[in-house]
Amino acid sequence: MTTPALVPESSPRSPRRGADGDYARLLRRISDAGLMRRRPVYYAVRLSLVGIAFAGGWAAFVLVGDSWWTLLVAAFMAVTFAQVALVMHDVAHRQVFRLRQPTELVGRIAGNAGIGLGYGWWQDKHTRHHANPNHEELDPDVAPDILVWSQQQARSSRGLPRLIGRAQAFLFFPLLLLEGLNLHLAGVRALANRSVKHRGWEGALLFGHFALYLTALFAVLPADKALVFLAVHQGLFGLYMGCIFAPNHKGMPTLTGDDRPDYLRRQVLTSRNVRGGVVTDFALGGLNYQIEHHLFPSMPTPNLRHAQVIVRDYCAEIGVPYHETGLIASYREALTHLHHVGAPLRAADRHPNAEVPQRDR
Repeated sequence: MTTPALVPESSPRSPRRGADGDYARLLRRISDAGLMRRRPVYYAVRLSLVGIAFAGGWAAFVLVGDSWWTLLVAAFMAVTFAQVALVMHDVAHRQVFRLRQPTELVGRIAGNAGIGLGYGWWQDKHTRHHANPNHEELDPDVAPDILVWSQQQARSSRGLPRLIGRAQAFLFFPLLLLEGLNLHLAGVRALANRSVKHRGWEGALLFGHFALYLTALFAVLPADKALVFLAVHQGLFGLYMGCIFAPNHKGMPTLTGDDRPDYLRRQVLTSRNVRGGVVTDFALGGLNYQIEHHLFPSMPTPNLRHAQVIVRDYCAEIGVPYHETGLIASYREALTHLHHVGAPLRAADRHPNAEVPQRDR
């Protein structure tokens, strides 16, 4: 069952009657199907292949050397960096290891040391997102920053977000070219937060990555090619990461204040699945099954597509809307939502002295 391309910003309050039982019954069906069991062989193969691709990218970088063909290597390495990030995501969700110690060790090696993405910062942010997806006060992924995610945020925005918000739907993909840099800087800024665990190791691995990365670039390439390689690699890395995560929740209903449905409805109503085959599963790292992932975060990625059949049928059974669409349509819905959010700012430009209606948030 699908919903219209433009989903209302604020979802209606969902009935809570029997809510806990709804999720318990679904979990029982999923568990009885064996879908919560770990997949050690799958992850051994996946981690090995990603590791080989990562090492192969650096080997190709050295072998190609001082040539503009190295920009093809930069594009390849943008993909491998994103695939490492997806592995880090699965590791952090305890899909790979049951115990905390190997989980954090591999997470920091892959994230901090491998691609310069702060594991501690990201894990804290992502945990809060999973607890309250698309909640304007509680989900850091929809907190107003450069972009605004609701009309209320647009009305209260100032400075650069207010300027960008007018045309943010058109600027969304170009801005993603800066997302790689933003991810690196966010991990560094988080080191000042005492709540981040093992800040010494986090910082040492992060700055160790940056030092080795920049040393390799300027040792192998002359300055002009090194700078272009850096821009292409990091730009495409950020673009790919944004394209992986944008379809998941952008343009789905947002929540505010005490509007917190039960766990099942909170996860399903704010998430979007993306239809597709093997290529889509690979490109999006299994996160195209976003509804199932949010309902069962520790479920191994290859089990999500099997869980989808059970979850979709169960949602139809209990009358909970289940939204899935194609990849291009998911971007269209997200961009339509961003354009809708910017409407008050465009209206203010046309009529600077007029009162902006408050009917939509």
